[in-house]
Amino acid sequence: MIKIGIVVGSTRPGRKGPDIARWVYEIAAKRNDAKFEIVDLADFNLPLLDEPMPAMRGAYTKEHTKRWSQKVSEFDGYVFVTPEYNHATSGALKNAIDFLYREWTNKAAGFVGYGGSGGVRAVENLRLIMGQMMVADVSTQVALSLFNDFENHTIFKPSQQQVDVANTMLDQVISWSKALKPLRE
Repeated sequence: MIKIGIVVGSTRPGRKGPDIARWVYEIAAKRNDAKFEIVDLADFNLPLLDEPMPAMRGAYTKEHTKRWSQKVSEFDGYVFVTPEYNHATSGALKNAIDFLYREWTNKAAGFVGYGGSGGVRAVENLRLIMGQMMVADVSTQVALSLFNDFENHTIFKPSQQQVDVANTMLDQVISWSKALKPLRE
């Protein structure tokens, strides 16, 4: 069965990513076409990229990189939950992506962005990165607004429309993950 990682793309104190990732997981858990797991970058405590060799070589020397590599390798596709910081994704997520290469390739990705403008610029930033990593990103994205999907900018309360968009995005990620499976084998 296809396995999708829901990646919490922020390590910042007070972040909203874990709540959003749990929401995505709860939607996904009602499905029977894939397995899902939340992967929180904070649990991996990755330093600023410190591997001496380029990730493309896969010659990892640090235990934290090997642990991260093992986790990312488990999945056929990903849903990246990303905040928008200064019109881009978080530095923590970019750093985590840069640690690896082959572990990402020939897989699919969907995006759940959040911020004042729904995280749309962070997602556009990630689309460029994913293209370089040979990850097929799907067109439907969830754009959560701090103004409309959070009560008082703090309590996460997405609308039913957001649930519907999330399901469409998951349909696409699962379909593309299945389609790309022969390339991974």
